Formats: sequence, structure tokens, C-alpha cells
Amino acid sequence: MRVKPTRKEYSGEEVTIVWQPQKCIHSEKCWRNLPEVFRYGQKPWVDPNGAEGDKIRNQIEQCPSGALTYIGQDLQKAAEEGDLQAQLMPNGPIVVKGSIKFQHADGSTSVEENPVLCRCGASGNKPFCDGRHKKVGFKS
Repeated sequence: MRVKPTRKEYSGEEVTIVWQPQKCIHSEKCWRNLPEVFRYGQKPWVDPNGAEGDKIRNQIEQCPSGALTYIGQDLQKAAEEGDLQAQLMPNGPIVVKGSIKFQHADGSTSVEENPVLCRCGASGNKPFCDGRHKKVGFKS
């Protein structure tokens, strides 16, 4: 079952941050590395004016799932170029580096940057990982 996509935009002076929560695997890199922007437990949890634009963009580019992006990232072009790498995470998902164009069962398409794909079968957001491999004790 595919989770309905949600997209939230947080516009600041230097950058507009895009968050797609259904893609998040809760790696915690955003709020651990840039807590002045990604404010865990606060609402709104994103402050796009909390740091310089370049610092924010750099942190967003570290997001392993692609749940965080920013306006201006050229995902469609990257998907057409097709430069992909995939890493099997121990006891976890497949982390893809690059953009993939997905054709969904309902006929819609989407371009996903750095998708993190489920290997355990327990995700409620297949084919994407939602972190449930930890709860089910997936080992591989």
C-alpha cells in the first residue's frame, strides 16, 4: 500500500525547504547536525531562516532518504542522466544515490532523489523504507 504523498514547503530568505514526511526514515541527521534549522519536537519543526542558505542546502543534501530537498535541486535532469549507486545497509534498507523515475501501480510517476528502499517487507510505505526494520528485528 502506497502512502499518499505529502509535501510541505518552508520558505525563508535564502532557501525554500521541501519536506516529504512519507519518505523519512528517521536517520536524525538533519536535526542532529543543524538543530537551529531542523528543530526536533517543535512546531513548525523547520526554520528556514535558522542558518545561512548554503549551510542549509549542504545539510539537506546529506538527507539519506530524500525526504528533505530544497527548491532548485534538479531531480528530473538527474533521473534522466541515470547515474545510480546502491548500498545495502546492514540489517536495514537499500540506500540509492541518485534520482530514479518511478512509475506507480496507479499510472502516476514521480522522481525520487536518493530513495531508501525497503528490504524487510514491513514498511507501511513500500517500496520506500519507513524505519520499521528496527521494530521487526530485520537481520541481513
